[in-house]
Amino acid sequence: MRGLKKQRRIQVIMVATLALILSTGLIGYAMRDGINFFRPPSEVVDNPPPPHEVFRIGGMVEEGTLVRDSGETITFVVTDGGASIPVTYTGILPDLFGEGEGMVGTGRLVDGTFLATEILARHDETYMPAEVTEALEAGGYTGNYGASPDI
Repeated sequence: MRGLKKQRRIQVIMVATLALILSTGLIGYAMRDGINFFRPPSEVVDNPPPPHEVFRIGGMVEEGTLVRDSGETITFVVTDGGASIPVTYTGILPDLFGEGEGMVGTGRLVDGTFLATEILARHDETYMPAEVTEALEAGGYTGNYGASPDI
C-alpha cells in the first residue's frame, strides 16, 4: 500500500511539472512579439540589431533635422548625445513632438535608418521618461530635456 501512494505522488508531481513547463512555454511563445527592448542611439550604433527585430529607441530630436514630406512621412534624427540615428515615420505625430524634445519610438532598424511604427512624446513640458533620461545622461547629452520623472 505504501508503494502505491509513493508512486501516485510521483505521478502527480511529474504531471504538475510538465504542466508548468508547458504553460511557461506557451506564455513565452505568446509574448515573443510583444516584448520590445529599449535601446539608446549609442547602443544601436555600437551593436546594430538585425532588421527583423522590433525595439524601442529614445532620445532627443536633433535641432534642424525635422523634415515633413508632402504626405504623412516625417524624417528626423534622434540623439542621446553620444550617437545619432535617422528616423522615418509615416503617420500623425503627437502634439508635443518637436525639435529639441524627447521622444520614444517603436520600430526596426533597416540600413541604418530607424523605421518607426509608433512615436511617443512627453505628455507635458516637464516630464521625461526615466529610460530616456538615463540614456541621455549616459550618452553625455547636455541639453535641457526637462525635469526628472520624480517631480
